[in-house]
Amino acid sequence: MTEKMYNQCVNLYADNVYRFIWKNLRHEEDAKDIVQSAFEKLWMNRAQVAEGKEKSYLFTIAYHQMIDHIRKNKRVALHETFGDEALGNTKQPNAIGHQNLMRALDQLNELQKSLVMLKDYEGYSYQEIGEITGLNESQVKVYLHRARITLRNYLVSPENVL
Repeated sequence: MTEKMYNQCVNLYADNVYRFIWKNLRHEEDAKDIVQSAFEKLWMNRAQVAEGKEKSYLFTIAYHQMIDHIRKNKRVALHETFGDEALGNTKQPNAIGHQNLMRALDQLNELQKSLVMLKDYEGYSYQEIGEITGLNESQVKVYLHRARITLRNYLVSPENVL
């Protein structure tokens, strides 16, 4: 990979990788750090990355770094003590629906949440998701199906209906 090809990768994929990581972490600075680190690894391993596989490589690296970050934060167990409700903010109907959807996504484990984001938000194929996550296509379909069932059950339960 040449410097020009690397710069094209940055221009083409940086926003997509950032959006994927941010949607999972919901923390801007951590997402930026992971994206930067993924591009750094792409540059360092540019000789081993096959032409045309740069996007898959970036998402795979970013995904694994995100999982490592989540695991590290679970061990550290630092959580904010005050949410928006404690501050007395009033919610608009769309904000309530968005918040309800985010709570539904929180019901999923990291893998399921990533699969839902990659498929439904980013629009990747099952095969591409498999390459990114290291799963085979059948596993992606099964885990994604289970995640959607969990989301549906959460969203239609009486206590969670708007």
